[in-house]
Amino acid sequence: MDVTEQETELKALVADILAEAEKQGADQCEVSVSSDEGLSVNVRKGELEQVEFNQDRGFGITVYFGQRKGSASTTDSSRAAIENTVAAASNIARFTEEDPCNGLADASLMQTEVIDLDLFHPWTLEPDVATDLACACEGAGLEMDDRLTNSDGASVNTQQSVRVYGNSHGFLGSYIATRHGMSCVLIGEDESGMQRDYWYSVGRNQEDLDAAEDIGREAARRTLARLSPRKASTGTYPVLFAPPMAAGLIGHVIGAISGGALYRNASFLIDSMGKQIMPDWLSLVERPQLPGQLGSAYFDSDGLATHEKAFVDSGVVASYVLSSYSARKLGLEPTGNAGGVFNLDLDGTARDPAELLSGMGTGLYVTELMGQGVNTVTGDYSRGAAGFWVEDGQIAYPVAEATIAGNLSDMLMNITGIGTDVDYRGNIRAPSILVSEMTVAGDGSG
Repeated sequence: MDVTEQETELKALVADILAEAEKQGADQCEVSVSSDEGLSVNVRKGELEQVEFNQDRGFGITVYFGQRKGSASTTDSSRAAIENTVAAASNIARFTEEDPCNGLADASLMQTEVIDLDLFHPWTLEPDVATDLACACEGAGLEMDDRLTNSDGASVNTQQSVRVYGNSHGFLGSYIATRHGMSCVLIGEDESGMQRDYWYSVGRNQEDLDAAEDIGREAARRTLARLSPRKASTGTYPVLFAPPMAAGLIGHVIGAISGGALYRNASFLIDSMGKQIMPDWLSLVERPQLPGQLGSAYFDSDGLATHEKAFVDSGVVASYVLSSYSARKLGLEPTGNAGGVFNLDLDGTARDPAELLSGMGTGLYVTELMGQGVNTVTGDYSRGAAGFWVEDGQIAYPVAEATIAGNLSDMLMNITGIGTDVDYRGNIRAPSILVSEMTVAGDGSG
């Protein structure tokens, strides 16, 4: 069965489930279905280690009896399984307490337009071809330097998926999408010991992936750069977050202005609407309907239409991140963000990463973070870090076993620059971010 036939079949099943929920007395129902299939190949030291084919399907069913809610799931689409799963969800709902915020989003807010976001680009990839690509990726990295003594392997994978969501308002929407990836993890060793690093490429279209050899060489370059690390100086210094680390930093902001954290009073940005939390030259803008991008969606997990919006506009909080439930809890309107954000960009005057390094003088360039030392209630931030020490605006040497600390409120206001090196490999598309001042703990000197 090809993907369009799967989409048609799943839509029919969702309609059947909605009808069954109504038959069993539910006032409202919503159903989400996912179907995934793909291939993943892993090699290590030039030898095939694993070939995995996956084919998964799951149904999530939520029913509402008044303002009581019950949910159940199944992987079985037979008539008996559907009836039993709806019955299970209904039984749960009957024994739960009423919540005045439960229920579907308002029917008037449902997405009414089907938008082709160019997310489906299948890759006919045979296991032997995938194996050759993975070996080429790993081999190109290992041959760069004799100090690259080992490998944690290289992988190539391709996935295609169908997503269908429907509810008793009559909304029935679907996506078909692909996601392809390639990665490599290498281990280097010198007299100071071993270091590991990696690189990867991911995209909707195989043509968007970096060349296999380029991925391996970048993994090699990054691993070699980490050999013979030293301790960081201890003191207060500028910190430059590499793009993947910067995405995590912005993720804390999004988490703090998300409805769930706000209505639970578990955020350092409670009552921040209309308040400045970042420099006035910086905005966080969501662009959900960009063609072909990893984070694109034309409706959210509630069936609401997505739209471009600024969560932070010229440094000021302009919108929270709200599902229909969290919006009701806060007495606000939903923002089309059930399930999170879609293609979040940092808009502001960007500079070349080398210029950011030059401008920071002496400080720490962070390329890896460890630990979970972030308190989203208070904003206190303390994490293990690795990367590179910067002196006179130039990378001086690799750093391991450092700790960086601050408070997110101060860190955000102390952003003094962003780079042109945007990482498009996730929902938060972040460049390098320079924070003018953080506490760095290393060997106690400085």
